[in-house]
Amino acid sequence: MSKSGAPARIHFGNFVVDPGTRQLRNGSQTIHLTPKAFELLLVLIEQRPRAVAKAALQERLWPETFVSEANLPILVGEVRAALQDDARKPEFIRTVHGFGYAFCGETMGTAPAAPRTGATSACWLISKTRHVALHEGDNVIGRDPSGDVWLEGRGVSRRHAKVTIQAQVATLTDLESKNGTWVNGHRLLVAEPLKDGDQIKIGSVRVTFRVWTDGGSTETTTGSKDH
Repeated sequence: MSKSGAPARIHFGNFVVDPGTRQLRNGSQTIHLTPKAFELLLVLIEQRPRAVAKAALQERLWPETFVSEANLPILVGEVRAALQDDARKPEFIRTVHGFGYAFCGETMGTAPAAPRTGATSACWLISKTRHVALHEGDNVIGRDPSGDVWLEGRGVSRRHAKVTIQAQVATLTDLESKNGTWVNGHRLLVAEPLKDGDQIKIGSVRVTFRVWTDGGSTETTTGSKDH
């Protein structure tokens, strides 16, 4: 985030992506992208350099909506055309055959990347389509693509909740969201410590909190249907 609180602009090649104004520019020229194509570009940049599965992209772009499998390649083609990128010799958008897509360009800016350069923890948030590693300190969850954990779904606020990791102890706090944050079926009213296997509901999105140890994930105290 910039000092003004607006999401930081991301520079790569001759291009600049501004999440705050939702614009893609090539020098002084503004490049038109449809809203879904812009979201796709932000997702791939957010997750760089990891490849993102097609199923995860479809869930992010069309949550809980059935769409044709052809829709995603069409969006990828739109993004590549805007970036003047060649699918056979990609500079920015790489196809991972049989899996999905990845952003492969070099970026400048303060937008979160995966993996993060800060100290990582043993804690993760896991859904049906995503595995997000949490880092030491505050991990903000919400619709804001510049946040630490970007979730899209009905009832998700821009800054909905946060997981704070300190000395491998995780605490969940609701950030005065409109629809509240739920843990194991009860609404979170005050900051609450998390344990491995806790089920978290943020808007319409359900995730599982997991803790990884040297011997693997610790034994869960509640079953999970999200991974």
